[in-house]
Amino acid sequence: MPLKIVLWLVAVSQFALGALTLFVPTQFAAWMELPALPAGDGYLLAMLGARFLASGVGLVWLTRQPAPDRFWVRNMALIQLLDLAAGAAYVATGTIPLPVAAFPMFNAALFALLLWLFSRPPRAALAA
Repeated sequence: MPLKIVLWLVAVSQFALGALTLFVPTQFAAWMELPALPAGDGYLLAMLGARFLASGVGLVWLTRQPAPDRFWVRNMALIQLLDLAAGAAYVATGTIPLPVAAFPMFNAALFALLLWLFSRPPRAALAA
């Protein structure tokens, strides 16, 4: 049950990111205090938004399964870890200030940890 709650939380975040990057990409970047984007970069963000929305749908589908597939849950954990690494790299190079990246990086770390921990097989399966 805790895994399904985490999956719902991550799905909601994916839906929010998807809606913002698909429908108002350059405004969303400005709201996040990122450097101004050329108008054409909104297209790339909009394509990313479509993927966020599809990920959200997939996560909701996982919540409706009796036992969510560990591969897909851990794949989402990997996505979160890569998001965290990207944020850390941009902060480390000074491209993005830490206050801008802190909230998304915290979410990525928290979601990755919870997804990984709650997707572990039951103890009985470990003993077999």
